[in-house]
Order: sequence, then C-alpha cells, then structure tokens
Amino acid sequence: MPPSPVEDMRAGSPDITVVVPCYCEVSNVGPLVDALTQALAGRDWEVVFVDDNSPDGTIEAVRELARTNWRVRGISRIGRRGLSTAVIEGALSSSATYIAVMDGDLQHDETRLGVMLDALASGRCDIAIGSRHVEGGDNSGLANAWRHALSNGGITLAQMILPVRVGDPMSGFFALRRDLFVRTAPRLSGAGFKILMDLILSAPVKVRVEEIPCTFKPRLAGESKLDVLVMLQFLGLMLDKLFRGWLPIRFLVFAFVGMIGIVVNIAIMNVLRLSGVDFPIAQTGGTFVAMLVNFWLDNTLTYRDRRLKGARLYGGLFVFLVVCSAGAWANIGIAQLFREGGQTFDRASATGAVIGVVWNYAVSSTLIWRRK
Repeated sequence: MPPSPVEDMRAGSPDITVVVPCYCEVSNVGPLVDALTQALAGRDWEVVFVDDNSPDGTIEAVRELARTNWRVRGISRIGRRGLSTAVIEGALSSSATYIAVMDGDLQHDETRLGVMLDALASGRCDIAIGSRHVEGGDNSGLANAWRHALSNGGITLAQMILPVRVGDPMSGFFALRRDLFVRTAPRLSGAGFKILMDLILSAPVKVRVEEIPCTFKPRLAGESKLDVLVMLQFLGLMLDKLFRGWLPIRFLVFAFVGMIGIVVNIAIMNVLRLSGVDFPIAQTGGTFVAMLVNFWLDNTLTYRDRRLKGARLYGGLFVFLVVCSAGAWANIGIAQLFREGGQTFDRASATGAVIGVVWNYAVSSTLIWRRK
C-alpha cells in the first residue's frame, strides 16, 4: 500500500535522486517505483521521471503516484526530445548528494543500486557503472541479435576514444555525485541516447570508474529505443568529442545527410543524362529528388528531437522546397558554370550540390526545424 500523506511528510532534500528518462512507459511507472522502494529500503531517496510528452499518459501515471508519495516527482517536457537532455534536466532539478540514472523499462537491475551508491560513498570511484560486460554481468535481456550487434559495435567504438578503461560505456545505468555532474553539465553535448560516454569525456578531471556487475533484464512493456538512428547519433557524439565541440553534432549529421543527397543528385542526373536529357534539366531533376531525400532524412535523423508530424510535416516540406529553391537555383547555376569551365558532369554536379547543402543547413535550423 502507498504511504499515507501524514506518514510520508518530510523536510529537506533526499540523499539520492534516481533520474528516469522516459517516453511511452506508462505501464512501467508503478512497478519501477515499487522496485525502487524495495531496492533502496533504509536509504533516503527520490525518483524523478523526465517524460518527453508521451502520448500514452506516462506523466499522468507519475503524477498520480506523486499525490501520495513524496519520493515520486515528474518533469514533463514539451517540444523537445532526447534521453541525454532529459537526464541533464532531471539531474539538475535535484539537490541530493548522489545522482543515479536508469531507464524506465525495468531492464536495469535496481537491486544493484545500493552497491553502486556504496562504491561512491566509499570514495573508490567517481562514477559507478552498472555493467553487463564484466564478470557476473549479463547482456541476455537485449531483444535480438541485431540489438546485440548494435550495442557491441558501439562499445568497441567508444573504447577507442575513452580516457579510462570501461567495459560497458553504452550502459544507461550509472551513479555519481551531484557536484561532479553539475561541474560537468556545461561541457555536455546533450545529444543522443548514451550520456555516460559524454560524461566521462566531458568531465573537468579524469574520472575513476568502477563497474558493478548487473543483469540486463528482458523488457516487459513498452518498446525499445535502440535502433540504427540512435547509433548514428552515438557516432555523432564521438565525432563531436574528437573535434572538441568545434563542429556541432547536428551539423555533422546534417553534412552526412548532405553527402547522401549529393550521391542521389549525381545518380539521378546521370540517369537522366543517359536518357538523353540536357545537363541543366538533368541537374534540375537530380537537385529536386535530392531535396526530397534530404528533407526526409533530416526530419528522421538530424532533427529527430524536433521531428515534424501530421500537418506540420507537409507544411515544413512546402516551406523547405520554397525557401531552398533559391539554394537549388544557385546549385544549378554554379554547376552549369563549372561545367562550362571544362569540369566533368560529376564534379560540376557535386560542386553545385555542396553549395545547396550549406544553404539548406541555414534554412533548416532557422525556419523549418526551429526550436520552440
């Protein structure tokens, strides 16, 4: 039974804040609170669910529990998405000594939280990680071989650039002192779904880590968020850290999409040329198809946290085509100029397409997918 309002009155902040970023996890809210109640018995704790405006009523379930349980808090985010930024907002809302982060899908082994917090309190480490890839850990809860491959591939890449040895840098289950998080927060990129690596790479000092064996349990409800797009965002995070923030992740992803657009542009242009179409018309056709492909990829990947849906999707496409037509005409004109200067069709087309990518990035960030 939930604690009565009278019995659960208290003053001051707890020692531990468990931050749970979530999206469409309404069925898991109650069971997770019950599990934390058992796992953290005898400790002074709270849980903060950071919900990205889930359509399934996740935040309503959190609020219902919060009415009778002071340990439960909720943050509802409107117009923005992303696990990393959700963790940042949840952690910065806390006044606790320790911050723990775990998913809202019941796959993380909450019974290991006590061991992780004790490791921090003892001073043995700066970040305690619930690890699937040390002796005693278990990764069998991942849904299928494809997700195992994505996770293992990410781990291999991350270990190439991390300053400390971490067996499970893809873990979303970890704990650290709040003061370390606060000092690190201004340096975080806030991009993607894997904030642990961002924390380790962004910390103002070299951190000491301790990996606590844990089991990754099968998901009981909701849907997994791990997919190819998440891994591409993870690659973007790695590039951002390698470039030390000089190139924003969104620009790097946009440039990647632009490269795909260049390939599409050249392919369509060559097909039309082989069909006997004059170069200006062929380049126009290639440019138009590339714009459609770029819009779809940018809406799906580059601006995933600001994704357009419904009527806004079609409105955004219309504005994208109209406004970017200026860039397209510049694309065509520059390509024609290079062609008349003796360049090959491919080189002339690619040069024009690059000009279009630069223009489209400025338009996309300020007019199409602007932050609300």
